[in-house]
Amino acid sequence: MKQKHIFLLLISIAFHSSVVWGQQARQTDTVDTREKYGIRVGIDLSKPVRSLIEEDYKGLELSGDYRLYENIYFAGELGNEQNVISEPNVTASAKGSYIKLGANYNAYDNWAGMENLIYVGIRYGFATFSSELQQYSIYTTNSYFEPDVRFDAREFNNLTAGWIELQLGIKVEVLNNLFLGTHVQLKRRVNETRPNNFDNLYIPGFNRTYDDSTIGVGYGYTISYLLPFYKK
Repeated sequence: MKQKHIFLLLISIAFHSSVVWGQQARQTDTVDTREKYGIRVGIDLSKPVRSLIEEDYKGLELSGDYRLYENIYFAGELGNEQNVISEPNVTASAKGSYIKLGANYNAYDNWAGMENLIYVGIRYGFATFSSELQQYSIYTTNSYFEPDVRFDAREFNNLTAGWIELQLGIKVEVLNNLFLGTHVQLKRRVNETRPNNFDNLYIPGFNRTYDDSTIGVGYGYTISYLLPFYKK
């Protein structure tokens, strides 16, 4: 009888252990590894900072992306800029708005529960703006006389420009749904409206222009928040 009781006790312990192990296994198997899909909205921090420390610059840019597939995001930026360009023989300003639309591809393979991005993006940018020639000097090879500087301001309105932009950047989730990011931009101007007897020295969204090149560069530091719609 004693052996029978011991045998039943061992069976009870084994059964109880198997039940506990099965419950733990089911709990492990039910960890939610689904990823978030939704809209991420943010702001480029570099432009407000420049607006504070640079007297001649004012700018603001909002950004957003929407996750279409596992690694593909529809993305874009919307902004407004005003800047003054001073050269030895000319000073001009430009102000206007721009929009950039395209997509990002996330090349980073996240662990379960992570939402970080290391991405490459492509955009088409379009700007509408005005430019003002504030002062200029008459070109001459005779250095005997003082420079002939003219201050009769001329304004050119209804200007447009378009460009293709490549972006490389990262976004890191520092708190739940809150991301910090940085990126660099390489741009190629494809079209623009040029004023009569003048040139666009600055295009909002594209940045500084040069006569001998259609290439532009840029950068940004963003803070953004993800509004998740669903998981899968």
